[in-house]
Amino acid sequence: MNPRMNNRYRISILALGLIVSVAGFAQERVEPIPYGDMDQWITREIKESAVIGGNTKQVYAIGPTKTITGAEPYVNQGGSPWATSNVLAKVSGVVKTNTSVFPEARGNGFCARLDTRMESVKVLGLVDITVLAAGSIFLGEMIEPIRGTKNPQKMLNSGIPFTRKPKAIRFDYKVKMSGEENRIRSTGFGKTTTVEGKDLPCVIVLLQKRWEDAKGNIYAKRVGTMAVRYSQSTDWKNDATYEILYGDITAHPSYQPGYMRIQDEERYAINSKGNSVPIQEVDWAGEGEEPTHLFIQFASSHGGAYIGSPGNSFWVDNVKLIY
Repeated sequence: MNPRMNNRYRISILALGLIVSVAGFAQERVEPIPYGDMDQWITREIKESAVIGGNTKQVYAIGPTKTITGAEPYVNQGGSPWATSNVLAKVSGVVKTNTSVFPEARGNGFCARLDTRMESVKVLGLVDITVLAAGSIFLGEMIEPIRGTKNPQKMLNSGIPFTRKPKAIRFDYKVKMSGEENRIRSTGFGKTTTVEGKDLPCVIVLLQKRWEDAKGNIYAKRVGTMAVRYSQSTDWKNDATYEILYGDITAHPSYQPGYMRIQDEERYAINSKGNSVPIQEVDWAGEGEEPTHLFIQFASSHGGAYIGSPGNSFWVDNVKLIY
């Protein structure tokens, strides 16, 4: 094939939404995740209780552009598969919000900015409770209102129904590290403590084959895995592409046992009885086994609830799956 014909071939393929590698003529199909361009946001205007100041706060969700007024529990809207760590809490009748994910202008649209920050509840002008809140967006649902700080993972319905096997995930990102060598743990109860190790923004992709027993317990096999952590500040990196690994990956050179292993942390889902129960990962899926659910999470801190370094920020845009 002469160079001119080759160029025409490449252009025609691109017009069909395919990207061609000349070396091996490998083809890939790019499919944006709904609302993954981060250009549409819902603004929730929620008035907090008078005892903690009575201020009206803006709480953001990824979904069709609109404004919702009032302290009503949020459910995903407009077909958006995304949830965030922004929440409405009602504890002992007190209405409180937390916002650690924000829309931020980028080019002609928006991106998502995820911040790790301290959130304080003040009663009569005095600090009553201070907790560390990391910014997170994920595929699934947040179960509102939050009733307390105990077992926050139980408030997340992790993952969405999904039955395909993408080759990779692609997105744009930017990182700002806090500069702290260690993290802190602040739950609002007891003293703030030091947790050894740098706080790292992270991305997790899990494909699972789930099933439920007669008692409502949810089990899963791990079909596909991708996990990455960032240790340095960086300007925007566009079209960052990460391969999704399938099956038992413990012998793969990229395997990180600390955060790629089976049951790396306890996640929850809503069962057929309407209850939030742990997803019990029991094994790696065998060759040929298909997923039933997809979980993707971007977070400004990697250590779990109430652990991180205030000042970490993680920007995310244009999330896509590659086939």
